Amino acid sequence: MEQRPHGHKLYFAADSPVHRAPAHLKLLALLGFMLVVVATPGTAYPVFAVYAVILLGVVVVSRVPFGYLLPRMLVEIPFVVFALLLPFLATGPQTTFLGMTVSQHGLEAAGSLLIKATIGVAASLTLAATTEPHALIDGLRRLRLPYEMVQIMAFMIRYLDVVTDEMHRMRVARESRGFRATSFRQWGALARTGSALFIRSYERGERVHLAMLSRGHDPRGGRS
Repeated sequence: MEQRPHGHKLYFAADSPVHRAPAHLKLLALLGFMLVVVATPGTAYPVFAVYAVILLGVVVVSRVPFGYLLPRMLVEIPFVVFALLLPFLATGPQTTFLGMTVSQHGLEAAGSLLIKATIGVAASLTLAATTEPHALIDGLRRLRLPYEMVQIMAFMIRYLDVVTDEMHRMRVARESRGFRATSFRQWGALARTGSALFIRSYERGERVHLAMLSRGHDPRGGRS
C-alpha cells in the first residue's frame, strides 16, 4: 500500500521494487543510463522516445505519482531558457520555425538539449524519490568513492534543509513586516537578505564543525 511522502523533501515513501533496490546499483544504473542518453545523437528522436518509455516504466513500477515529480521538474527551467535562446544566438544556415527565422544548428541543439535535460532531470528525481539520502551516502561508500567527497556530499544533504529552514524563517519575518517583492526596487532588500543568509549559514557551519571536532571527529578521514 502506498504511503504518504515523508522525510526528505524529494523522497516519496512507498513499497516498490525500485525502492527496495540497493542504492549503489541504482546509482550505477542512473550513471549508465545518462551516459547512453548523452552519447545519443541529438536528432535520434525515436531512440529518445524509447528512453522516455523506459523511464516512464520505472516511474510506474516505483509507484511514485507523476503529480509528485512534475512540480519538481521546475528545476529544469534554466535549461529551458537557455535552449529557447540557442536558435537566435547560434550561427550557420537559417531556417523558418513558427514563422521566425532561426539558426538551423541552434534549433537542433536546442531540441537535443531540451530532450536530454528533461530525461536527465526526470531520472535524477526518480532516484531521489525512491532512495533515502542516507542510503545514497551508503551507496557512494560501497562504490568506493573518496572518503572526503562522500563526507562533503553527506554534509551538503544534511545542511541543505537547515539553510532552507533558515531562509523560510527570514521570508516569514520579512512578510510579517509588510514586505512584498513586487518590483525591482525591492531587489536591494533581497540582496541584503541573501547576504545575511550566507553569514548565518557560514556561522552555523563553523559551530557544527567545532561541535564535531569536540566529539572526536577526524577531518583527515578517520571515524569519530
